[in-house]
Amino acid sequence: MPLPQTEPALVVRSMRIPDPGDLVSLIPADAEAPVSWLREGDGFVGWGTATAIQTQGTARFADAEQWWRGIVRQSVVRAEVDLPGAGLIAVGSFAFAAASDAGGVLHVPAIVIGRRNGVAWVTTTSTAAELPSTPKLQSGEIPQAPKVSEVTHGSLTDAEWTAAVGAAVGRIQSGALDKVVMARDVVIRSETDIDPRYLLRNLSDSYPNTWTYSVDGLIGATPEMLLRRQKGLVTSRVLAGTIRRTGDDEHDLALAASLARSSKDLEEHEYAVRSVADAMSPHCSSMNVPESPFVLHLPNVMHLATDVAGVLHEDVSSLTLAASLHPSAAVCGTPTLAARDLIAELEQMDRGRYAGPVGWLDAAGDGEWGIALRCGELETPSQMRLFAGCGIVAGSEPESELGESDAKLVPMRQALGCGA
Repeated sequence: MPLPQTEPALVVRSMRIPDPGDLVSLIPADAEAPVSWLREGDGFVGWGTATAIQTQGTARFADAEQWWRGIVRQSVVRAEVDLPGAGLIAVGSFAFAAASDAGGVLHVPAIVIGRRNGVAWVTTTSTAAELPSTPKLQSGEIPQAPKVSEVTHGSLTDAEWTAAVGAAVGRIQSGALDKVVMARDVVIRSETDIDPRYLLRNLSDSYPNTWTYSVDGLIGATPEMLLRRQKGLVTSRVLAGTIRRTGDDEHDLALAASLARSSKDLEEHEYAVRSVADAMSPHCSSMNVPESPFVLHLPNVMHLATDVAGVLHEDVSSLTLAASLHPSAAVCGTPTLAARDLIAELEQMDRGRYAGPVGWLDAAGDGEWGIALRCGELETPSQMRLFAGCGIVAGSEPESELGESDAKLVPMRQALGCGA
C-alpha cells in the first residue's frame, strides 16, 4: 500500500498483570494477524491490527522507518511497565531481495501480552476515535494438528539444487567470489487449515533458546539475532558453519570439536562475522569482536557462533540498523553484490521474506531483529512453503550441503507434524 498522507493517532496503554502462564495459549482461535516473539517463555504474543503498512523495493526499510516515526509522533502512550516490548511497538518482516513482491511490513498489534524478567503486562492500542478496552485473557482450546497430505520439492528438485550448489562451488573456485548462501524450498500441503498457534506451541517448546516468531504469515524459530538495540548498546549474534547432531551426546561433543577446527566452516564463519562488524562499525564509537567463535548447541544442529557488540555514537533506530546489516554474509555471501547476483541466477526462486530481518521496535527505536531462518510462509490457509539455506565456500561438497539443508528443515517439519 502507498504511504499514508496522515498517520493515525493511536492511544496506547500498557498495564501490569499477574503472570498469565503460557503466552501462546492466550492467542484466540479466531485471532486476526497473530504475532509472536518468544524465547525461553519470555517475550510477547499479540493479535489484531491497530495500524500497519506494506512497503516495496529498495526503499522498503526507509519507507517503513518514515511511517513509524509519524506513528510515534501522533501516539499517546501510558505505560506502567518500563521493559523491552512494553508500550507502543511494531512488529515487522522484510523481504530478502528488493525485487521481491513480498516487500516489507510493519504492523502495530491491537493487543499484546508480554512477559520479561518475571513481569507481565498487557498492551492495548487503538485509534483515538476508538479507545482501547482491556481484553479478557484466558487459555484457549489446544490447537489441532494439520493433516499434512503432501510434501514436495519447491523451485528445484534435490538433484537440481545439488547441481546448483556444484555450480556455485565452481564459481567460487574460479575466483568470482568467496562465499555464497544457497537456499532451497519445500512445499507442505494439508487437508486442513494450518493453525499458526500449533506451530508456535511446538517451536517454542522444542527450541526454547531460539526466537519463535510470527509476523504476517511468516512463522519460524530463528537462532540468529541480527541485532538488539537497547539504550545505546547494539549486539549481534552471528551464526555460520553448521553440523548436524546425531542424538548421541558423546558423539555430538566430538562433532562440536571437529566443527570448531573445520577450516571450511571457520572460513565461512569469518566472512559472516566480518560483514556484520563492517556494517556496524560506522554507527559505533567502540566495538567488541571476539577472535574465535563458540559452538552453539541446538536440538537439531550445532553452529559456530560469535556475539558482536558495539556502543552507538548516534541515535539510529534498530530498524535502520537492521537495514544497514542486511544482507550479511551469513545469508547472502561475500562480496555481497556478486553473491546476490549468483543467488538470483542459481536458486531460481523468490526467497520472499526468508533470510530477511524479522522482529520488532518500540517508540524509542530500541528493539530486536532476527534473521528469518528455520521458517515457513503460509501461502494459503492449508499450504506452507519452508526454506533452508547453506553457506557455500570453495571446500563445500554439494551432497553434504543437501544434508545440512535437510537438518535445517527439521524444526518446521517437526512443528507441522510431518517428521524429519
